[in-house]
Amino acid sequence: MTAHRTPLSELERGTPFEQRHIGPDAEAQAKMLAQVGYGSLDELTAAAVPDVIKSAEALGLPEARTEAEVLAELRGLADRNTVLTPMIGLGYYGTFTPPVILRNVMENPAWYTAYTPYQPEISQGRLEALLNFQTMVAELTGLPTSGASLLDEGTAAAEAMALSRRIGKVRNGVFLVDSDVLPQTLAVIGTRAEPTGVEVVTADLSQGIPDSVAERGVFGVLLQYPGASGAIRDLRPVIEQAHALGAVVTVAADLLALTLLTSPGELGADIAVGTTQRFGVPMGFGGPHAGYMAVRDTFARSLPGRLVGVSVDADGDKAYRLALQTREQHIRREKATSNICTAQVLLAVMAGMYAVHHGPEGLRTIARRTHRYASLLAAGLTAGGVELVHGSYFDTLTARVPGRAAEVVAAAREGGVNLHLVDDSHVSLACDETTTRAALTTVWAAFGVEADIEALDATVADTLPAALLREDEYLHHPVFHQHRSETAMLRYLRRLADRDYALDRGMIPLGSCTMKLNATTEMEPVTWPEFGQIHPFAPVDQAAGYLTLIRELEERLAEVTGYDKVSLQPNAGSQGELAGLLAVRAYHRANGDEQRTVCLIPSSAHGTNAASAVMAGMKVVVVKTADDGEIDVDDLRAKIEKHRAELAVLMITYPSTHGVFEEHVADICATVHEAGGQVYVDGANLNALVGLAKPGKFGGDVSHLNLHKTFCIPHGGGGPGVGPVAVREHLAPYLPNHPLQPTAGPRTGVGPISAAPWGSAGILPISWSYVRLMGGAGLKRATQVAVLAANYIAKRLEPHYPVLYTGPAGLVAHECIVDLRPLSKATGVTVDDIAKRLIDYGFHAPTMSFPVAGTLMIEPTESENLQEIDRFCAAMIAIRQEVEKVASGEWPAEDNPLRNAPHTAASLGGEWEHPYTRQEAVFPAGVSTADKYWPPVRRIDGAFGDRNLVCSCPPLDEYGS
Repeated sequence: MTAHRTPLSELERGTPFEQRHIGPDAEAQAKMLAQVGYGSLDELTAAAVPDVIKSAEALGLPEARTEAEVLAELRGLADRNTVLTPMIGLGYYGTFTPPVILRNVMENPAWYTAYTPYQPEISQGRLEALLNFQTMVAELTGLPTSGASLLDEGTAAAEAMALSRRIGKVRNGVFLVDSDVLPQTLAVIGTRAEPTGVEVVTADLSQGIPDSVAERGVFGVLLQYPGASGAIRDLRPVIEQAHALGAVVTVAADLLALTLLTSPGELGADIAVGTTQRFGVPMGFGGPHAGYMAVRDTFARSLPGRLVGVSVDADGDKAYRLALQTREQHIRREKATSNICTAQVLLAVMAGMYAVHHGPEGLRTIARRTHRYASLLAAGLTAGGVELVHGSYFDTLTARVPGRAAEVVAAAREGGVNLHLVDDSHVSLACDETTTRAALTTVWAAFGVEADIEALDATVADTLPAALLREDEYLHHPVFHQHRSETAMLRYLRRLADRDYALDRGMIPLGSCTMKLNATTEMEPVTWPEFGQIHPFAPVDQAAGYLTLIRELEERLAEVTGYDKVSLQPNAGSQGELAGLLAVRAYHRANGDEQRTVCLIPSSAHGTNAASAVMAGMKVVVVKTADDGEIDVDDLRAKIEKHRAELAVLMITYPSTHGVFEEHVADICATVHEAGGQVYVDGANLNALVGLAKPGKFGGDVSHLNLHKTFCIPHGGGGPGVGPVAVREHLAPYLPNHPLQPTAGPRTGVGPISAAPWGSAGILPISWSYVRLMGGAGLKRATQVAVLAANYIAKRLEPHYPVLYTGPAGLVAHECIVDLRPLSKATGVTVDDIAKRLIDYGFHAPTMSFPVAGTLMIEPTESENLQEIDRFCAAMIAIRQEVEKVASGEWPAEDNPLRNAPHTAASLGGEWEHPYTRQEAVFPAGVSTADKYWPPVRRIDGAFGDRNLVCSCPPLDEYGS
């Protein structure tokens, strides 16, 4: 008998991560290929992908590494970051994430792998959590309607500017910003204002609005409360003056300060914006964090972003949903004032749960402690002869030290504390939830002061102005009082998670959204303190590991896409679109082609494309879609010829929004270039291209990428996301930059797109890890299996549902659209009926009615195994057979399992008067009685919720029911 010998080097490698990421193994892939009619992955993608766009060479990426090796490499990068005590402030603060929230929300796939709640019946847990967030924001700001979160404070302020212009009484005029607004907010506003023709005027408003500004007309005013310098002012006089001028007033407010200070609503503000970062969300070198916006009732129906509302289900029971179809960019498109189509749900849930965990008393205690430290710090400095610029403050002090500010900041840094260098003679310093007595001693020493904290504590009074102390109560709802013990909090979080459907429960086959595996190895480093506790404006030498990770990810994304330069700053796909279009605009203007303002967009494009174009100062011209789903090339050529002198850019999605590889894409790009335009390739469907084709090589000049789609950042129930922008060399000088961090972009850039220099840097380790774990060959195979899975589903379902569009050889890309319109016309069964019936079978529905009304767009991704894909196909086929029973009259059109879906456990009780059985209702073919997912509510009445808009926690008398 010959002894078996396996080389140690082979054994040490273990199972490649690729085999964990890609669901179908070799045997399953062979079965799927046989169904589709091809002998190998290479043969399939050779037939599916047009020759004109194929990449000849392999991806030039480092070889794949094991999970242990990648974690070790990340640990090495993390160790190169230096975590100092953060006293920089400027909207970012140290905070303690309660461990029960860290473990059971941030690190829990039941929360972070969920999708946006477009199927509200199976999103009741996260919708309730978002309603908590909205209630928290509304009550702390004193304004009745809050949205479900925005991207960050800077973009929230820019959205407020756009909202003020849209709803205000003053048709022209300027947007007036107080000089004590956060500098990064002012910079983001400037980036957003210039392309749309808004003039931003900055002035010191501490003594009111200057006559010279008032005479010009003012449509909106932005104030900071407390100010960036730390100053607390009574804003009522300037708000009254602004209202007399017809202006809409926005107050950017610190929520923790609002637990002690009079609310913006009571001061007279129309809009409040800000961030909820310091409510338990790590700084993460700038993000992701949940921004907020709250408005007066009269503005509720114009609120940008998402809004959770209370409605009722088919039984009249309370249920939650997204209200008012607030994704206005998909409805209003080029008339939209915002391109925001996502939120920061995971972070909003964390911030809302921070308030649930602490309650109003706990929040007040944290705020009082923070202010107390600031008061003692101030007293020690003034006793030592240091001049403070302001006498009223919450947590931030500004000290005047003529000529020696840099020396003070350097001394504090040497002692382990980061302060903010304002200029040669001013230093600002901020206290927070994590500030310690030792930090105060270090700061005093840096200023050359000695102080006794115990003696000061015995004699120094707090310094909040009495006239601005908050007198009204807030957070009345029982949810902010019932979960004080960890046991209660743990059970509350579990109860909400159980009401939801996420990737940890089953397949989410959403077309265009790419719900693939978010591996635990990729997620783990996000919560390491060396990544989570770095301030975005810390000196760059303290973030050496972060900067290496960012540079390597930028370079690897450039290699994958075929572009020359990548910026990771945009913190959502919509923001990446805007950044790319602003780069195109700046390029044309630099060449003297200011007349080039026309943006051609296919009619099938994502709505954000049109909204982003308008926000970038462009005029949208729509290009028709041909019957086969591709761009109507004749119409495109006609539009190019008509607008040749004004053509700025063509925006296309590739593969197309219809899920096919268009064969004419290279010719289309060449035609646009010949006319002097640029080509923007929307990266929404990059999951079908990685390793097979590069947009930057087949004609694209610029693309945004969705790291939360192709590169594994989880969707988090509707955020966070990252939307980097990738460009060819000639557009690189016009990428985003940042006034507080010169290394974050080119000197000639268009300005910041997000408040933080590198956007949502805290989650970039996820995508870095994914690329490192897969390597070039693994990424290519992932793409090939994604294409295989989509074509397998298309072939399985085609005998039962027509597949709407196919490309070469009758193949689709990484998703397919099944057409339900003939069925609906013949039987009355709608796309909603089938989507809700899938819930009874234990599935989240595919994308409904986009890009074609009455269809389902299905994307299985590469991560679902054959068993789950077959389970989905079996459910769709069984539902088709149920539709036949409606068509034959066996089941009435108005009373059948599809029309009544989804069925809850409660709906089974009492008398059963339906023409189908209880068993058919809740345990249709293939559904296990042991593993059944029970939806918490029946089908929700959306119209009722819109007519009766309630966007905060229901009153106490409804809570018990």
